[in-house]
Amino acid sequence: MFENQPVLAPTNYWSLFTGLSFVTAAGMMAGGIYFLEASFAAKGFYAMSAIMLVHTSITLTKTFRDIEESRRLVNRIDDARTEKLLMETGQRDVI
Repeated sequence: MFENQPVLAPTNYWSLFTGLSFVTAAGMMAGGIYFLEASFAAKGFYAMSAIMLVHTSITLTKTFRDIEESRRLVNRIDDARTEKLLMETGQRDVI
């Protein structure tokens, strides 16, 4: 199913857009925490929470991508085994 679909790399503009979006969001979060009228401990808690959220989002995305890639590999291996079995079976019927 996936073997005929080309793997498309993101364009440079998309990469630039996502990078700038991340920097903008991180800057806004940092500014919001910095100007928050709260104790230093509360600001530290919010900063650690924000960093942990970014980290887990990246990790979760990578995990989902790895699962999808492993499924593609498993599907290719299963397809190759099935094709080999069919070829062997077909060759025996001819003889």
